[in-house]
Amino acid sequence: MKKFLVPALALLAMNAGALGQQTSQKPPTPAPPGAPAAAAPIPVTPANASAHITLDEAIRLALQHNHALQAVRSTILISQADEITANLRPNPTISWDSQFFPLFHPDQFNSDYLANQAQFDLNIGYLFERGKKRQHRLQAAKAATAVVRSQETDSERQLVFNVAQQFIAVLLAESTLDFAQKDLDSFQQTVSISESRFKAGDMSEGDYLKIKLQLLQFQTDVSAAQLAKVQALAALRQLLGFDSVPDNYACDGDLSYETVHGNVEDLKALALRSRPDLTAAILGVSAARDQESLAEANGKRDLGVSFSYTHTAGQSSGALFFNMELPIFDRNQGNIAHARYAVTQAQEQASESAEQVMTDVTDAFENLKTNGKIIQLYQGGYVDQAKQSRDISEYAYKRGAASLLDFLDAERTYRANQLAYRQALAGYMAAVEQMRQAVGTRNLP
Repeated sequence: MKKFLVPALALLAMNAGALGQQTSQKPPTPAPPGAPAAAAPIPVTPANASAHITLDEAIRLALQHNHALQAVRSTILISQADEITANLRPNPTISWDSQFFPLFHPDQFNSDYLANQAQFDLNIGYLFERGKKRQHRLQAAKAATAVVRSQETDSERQLVFNVAQQFIAVLLAESTLDFAQKDLDSFQQTVSISESRFKAGDMSEGDYLKIKLQLLQFQTDVSAAQLAKVQALAALRQLLGFDSVPDNYACDGDLSYETVHGNVEDLKALALRSRPDLTAAILGVSAARDQESLAEANGKRDLGVSFSYTHTAGQSSGALFFNMELPIFDRNQGNIAHARYAVTQAQEQASESAEQVMTDVTDAFENLKTNGKIIQLYQGGYVDQAKQSRDISEYAYKRGAASLLDFLDAERTYRANQLAYRQALAGYMAAVEQMRQAVGTRNLP
């Protein structure tokens, strides 16, 4: 069954090989009728920096400057150099000799002796390759280059995914820092009001100290968010190339929810046409077959031909010589059998790659659906309800109508809800990027 799968996959891969290299971002898709209204994107306020980059710009910079990718691209040049070597013809050979020189009777060494008694030989030879070895070598080298090109494209796919994931991590860190700073400013006002109430005798010293101690948590949250932002930007900069952006660069973007349409079967079909690693596996079958043809050609014995010119005793003559191995014992049987087994191995690997593509798409699709449901739960009312509960408790506490414990509990619930909502948005955006990676193109249906 697997042997019939490989040719079909090859046809799919060749019809749309360029789709795997597309890196344009999918535009926002309107929500379907009846779905809960999407909440406004959470704004991200980047630090004052001399360079602000979007996700598309980050991907472009990474594809241009990432050193690991540049190293992978050099393998294409190496493989093309191997094509030059494979296409070379054998060099001709030349040999000569001089005989009967009167080394021990130098008095006899004269022009007459050289012309009439010494002997001179000149041989020119060439090896004629049989079985079209050079053509098979070149074809095998070109097939290997095609595999390397697809592997390089797959490295680009992996890099784009990593950049997108890290870019989302930066957006989450910036959004968390922005929220933590605003929450700290708001709570500092609460502390000031509590201090006034304590001085006026409307609050006990114990409750006032609890409020002041709670301020430490907000300050800690800000410090942790600042560290997370610095680390996320540093990790992203490594993917982009440190020289491609300045030290104080920032990311432009929002944590947002954009619905993705399309069913799993359409995504699987698109993945079969677009995934460069699957294309590389299919091309690997062709490369293995070319190696088998080369092994069979190497089993043919080559013909050596040489022409010899001889001058001796005043006479000149010529002779032709031919030589060839007799393929009695060594007919390259081992290498031919090795190449045939390699073809079977490549077919199995291509079938395994096709099944891995199906698994990746299924996992990514289910992950996307689950994260989408979580976002809809938050946007269905939980975000607004947590904020309203906090605002009501704060209003009542400032006017002495609510206890300190009720206010602090509402504050903790609100903070946890907001942080979880931001993480859910980041998780959904990461799930979209996982789907793009699984399909092999950034243009989802």
